[in-house]
Amino acid sequence: MNTIKGRNLNEKKDTKSHASKNNGMQSSQLMKLFEDSLKDLYWAEKALTKALPEMAKKASSPDLVEALNHHLTETEIQLERIEEIFELIEKKAVAKKCDAMEGLIKEGQSIMKECEEGSMRDAGIISAAQKIEHYEIASYGTLKTFAHTLGLKQIAELLEETLEEEKAADEKLTEVAMSAINIQASENEVEAE
Repeated sequence: MNTIKGRNLNEKKDTKSHASKNNGMQSSQLMKLFEDSLKDLYWAEKALTKALPEMAKKASSPDLVEALNHHLTETEIQLERIEEIFELIEKKAVAKKCDAMEGLIKEGQSIMKECEEGSMRDAGIISAAQKIEHYEIASYGTLKTFAHTLGLKQIAELLEETLEEEKAADEKLTEVAMSAINIQASENEVEAE
């Protein structure tokens, strides 16, 4: 049986028929935008599964490494959730290149190259990771709103799950930064002067 955390994917027929009951042209245009945005996020999450291990490898703080690795595990589950959403709308899971995520990942790679190893690089990694999280929060929030508008309740709930995970990841990064990394990076900067 196709399930994620006990959800039955056979419920897709109810979701699809509900979506088609919405008002005509406007609904179908919004559904197309929803699908395109979902493809974009699918690519973004796949790219992130490659970027997070690189960030964790370059990080020196055990807390930061743990936070990045934890989010990698969540990201893999989020990919499964996106695939479930594709099944619910009876579409093939297809990724469409996400220029925004590509740019954010490239920026993160530049920051890691430019920052001195240790707490400065860790602060840079957190900065880059939080920009990514904020992009994801905005994207998942928008998709959730589209799903509500289209009457796709089950899909909106799946998107809400991911949205809450993204917010928690952002909060964890802030916590790691505030606990020591930003202070150490600032002290290292003062010592260098």
